[in-house]
Amino acid sequence: MSGFDIQKKHEGDTVVLQLKGYLDAHTAPQLETALQECLAKKEYKIIANFSQLSYISSAGLGVFMGFIEEVRKNGGDIKLCCMNAKIYRIFDLLGFPTLYEILDTEEEAREKFDSNSV
Repeated sequence: MSGFDIQKKHEGDTVVLQLKGYLDAHTAPQLETALQECLAKKEYKIIANFSQLSYISSAGLGVFMGFIEEVRKNGGDIKLCCMNAKIYRIFDLLGFPTLYEILDTEEEAREKFDSNSV
């Protein structure tokens, strides 16, 4: 079984979660914990960077669905970036591009937050 890791970094008022490895039913609780920590600290501008993620299951997708409402209720968003084609296809098949902004680069995701600021 392959592992999963999350590196968290702060860039201004934005939090970047760098996802690495396999995100499945066994590792999804790690992502849940990371997102819960963001909410507890009132960090509502979240970028999930998928550049090092090699696999995602429905359990991983469900984690994002479980948090988006509360994040948006607090004026924030979860932006997704740097997906490889295989992972993007999974998100696309399930209609995620209509629910989330999926961007090519982390810089584009940051710029989207900056351009949406009042």
